[in-house]
Amino acid sequence: MRIAIGSDHAGFNLKGQLVRHLQTLGHEVVDVGTSSDEVTDYPLHARAAATEVAGGRCDRGIVIDGAGIGSAMVANKVPGIRAALAYDLSTARNSREHNDANVLTLGAGLIGPKLAEEIVSLWLQARCTEERHLRRVGQIEGPVAASASQPSQQTIAGPAQISEEDLSRILHEVQRLAEGRQGQMMTPPSIRSGRSAASVVRRGSPPVEADRMCEGIARFIDHTLLRPEATEAEIRKLCAQAREWSFIAVCVNPLWTPLAARELRGSPVKVCSVVGFPLGASPAEVKALEARRAIREGAREIDMVIPVGALKGGDEVAVLRDIRAVVEACRDGSALCKVIIETAFLTDEEKRAACRQARRAGAGFVKTSTGFGPGGATVEDVALMAAEVAGSGMGVKAAGGIRTLADARKMIEAGATRIGTSRGVEIAREAREAPAHASWRAS
Repeated sequence: MRIAIGSDHAGFNLKGQLVRHLQTLGHEVVDVGTSSDEVTDYPLHARAAATEVAGGRCDRGIVIDGAGIGSAMVANKVPGIRAALAYDLSTARNSREHNDANVLTLGAGLIGPKLAEEIVSLWLQARCTEERHLRRVGQIEGPVAASASQPSQQTIAGPAQISEEDLSRILHEVQRLAEGRQGQMMTPPSIRSGRSAASVVRRGSPPVEADRMCEGIARFIDHTLLRPEATEAEIRKLCAQAREWSFIAVCVNPLWTPLAARELRGSPVKVCSVVGFPLGASPAEVKALEARRAIREGAREIDMVIPVGALKGGDEVAVLRDIRAVVEACRDGSALCKVIIETAFLTDEEKRAACRQARRAGAGFVKTSTGFGPGGATVEDVALMAAEVAGSGMGVKAAGGIRTLADARKMIEAGATRIGTSRGVEIAREAREAPAHASWRAS
């Protein structure tokens, strides 16, 4: 790959290191300056790198300044450029897989050399392939085409008290829930717009939205069976139910991963296996091996348990090392890693620390509970975790004690983007059978 790279004086030293790193990886590098650590203006070099990419002379661009923000702004002024600032592995991956960024900006004052190399390597490897992401990238380049997703004039003519703007927003929210195929990247209504799905329905969505809401809630659900006495027949039934209700995943113990993979072959339902479960007390190397085996056997998602005792003892380095070992195994196998922090054992500060380390390690999710601890998910814990990982591209999985649609709704409104429950069928059925207006009013 031919890569344009530039920096101002603040990013000069890091640029040199990244040039060597890129060459080691076999890439051809076009250095657009600066050539020393004398003070210079970042727009000059950001624009130069972006122009090389926009002109087709380079495949990608990388620009470094003190914070990476100004260079992103400059590069995005060049037609055809989609520049993104990345400060960790999650933002790097997200900028490629979701936004097809062709210019990466880095802040030399925000990240160290090793992390910068990891970010660059990941960013160059990641691809934007999902149809929905490609469609949205196309919309970045031009006006959004009129489509069936936009409200018709007849729809807009609903209750007189509701403005067209409100209705448009309502339908957008309902459609987003119905389309929620990748719950980990969803931003819940309460965080993004300050409005809940309940308010969406209350404000006048037509009855037909009940089915769409049912589909929406189903796509939040990891249909879970982790009881030690679960039988083969029960696992088969779990998978059949997940197919029928279009849940996003089934979550099973490692023993059942191959069976679940066979049962769900050809289905969009993913297999999630657990690692270090339920105590989290295995060595990091063992957890990584568990993860790699589960992925080989068909798991596309891994729910791992952190070493809770290490965290409570203040050894965050050990926690980070533990999570990172599993994240790397997942990354090698293109699987998603969810980190169970077992909130019922932790103080609020320990919960925040666990989320920070999961974020640093590049995990995809933080998850509240195993279901085997002294307590399950709470609204307060989900809100705390969502706030701690906000802006990272990470999701929050609420698990443990979620038995009804009302329970699920509370978690989603608090910030959960995935629900782990053994009551998925009952929740989805409740959403389908309840009147549209009542389904989100239950609590």
